[in-house]
Amino acid sequence: MRILITGNLGYVGPAVVRRLRASRPQARLEGLDTGYFAHCLTGVPAVPERLLDVQHYADVRTFDPAVLDGVDAVVHLAGISNDPIGNQYEEITLDINHRGTVRLAERAKAAGARAFVFASSCSIYGQADDTPRDERSELGPLTAYARSKAFAERDLERLADDGFAVTCLRFATACGMSDRIRLDLVLNDFVAGAIASGRIEILSDGTPWRPLIHVTDMARAVDWAVDRDASTSPHLVVNVGSDEWNYQVRDLAEAVARAVPGTTVSVNEHAPPDKRSYRVSFALFRELAPRHQPQVSLDEAVAEIHRGLTAMGFRDVDFRSSQLMRLKALDGLRQAGLLGSDLAWAG
Repeated sequence: MRILITGNLGYVGPAVVRRLRASRPQARLEGLDTGYFAHCLTGVPAVPERLLDVQHYADVRTFDPAVLDGVDAVVHLAGISNDPIGNQYEEITLDINHRGTVRLAERAKAAGARAFVFASSCSIYGQADDTPRDERSELGPLTAYARSKAFAERDLERLADDGFAVTCLRFATACGMSDRIRLDLVLNDFVAGAIASGRIEILSDGTPWRPLIHVTDMARAVDWAVDRDASTSPHLVVNVGSDEWNYQVRDLAEAVARAVPGTTVSVNEHAPPDKRSYRVSFALFRELAPRHQPQVSLDEAVAEIHRGLTAMGFRDVDFRSSQLMRLKALDGLRQAGLLGSDLAWAG
């Protein structure tokens, strides 16, 4: 089996590559990534791409379609990865995450691929009441990032058929240690703050709901989706996470404070309401993938991030201005003249 993994040089990619290599030792694994964050390695003795057979460096907007020749499945992780980048580069976010995704799927299907796995997001539910959102719930994407995922899901549906299975994995918010960790994710941010300054500063009033999932559990879901039984559902949208990991932001902060003694938690009681609040039901995923359910607990995730950052010697109180924030990494590349205003490499 030949699998192409786009966006493999990011935060989730190394875990996906590791999982697929372990579960499919005979498969031919290829990566495709533009390389924005290839240099953002964190606490590893060797590059994770050593587990691949081939690494392609290319932008999903402009790549050579020949890369897809002979590919059986595409795991599509590549894209603008969060709201801060999406807010600053709205049209580029839509071009990469929406239009780029659909073009990639069209080319993959034309080249004979049998499966397309799309990393979508629960953020497309937007603001919701305390009733858990399921796959039939109305979408309410509030940001360019969320809209780009919703638009891509919509347009991928028309491509699915008996010979081309499309699986849209609506992931909960990612967390956990990675070979290229990001600190612009809520749980990772809280652990970093606790280590660096002994303080966790919640910018909201702490009440918004967030479902979370560890990166290794995301990889477990991808492994299932690559060759899931698609006989009755060539196009599938499924929330990926666990009901037990629906937390309010203040609960996450308190869990980190318990794990890192001496940490104080402050809440901005006067903050305007954070509209990005949603609980999610993962019942369908439990039904469809009983052997690929999330296994990492919140306490385990916190302890792992703490160990990983400590082993790196992490003590940066100004980490929100560092290369461990994806927007800051892009800003650094632009300031160095390496990226143009369209986020294409300048040379």
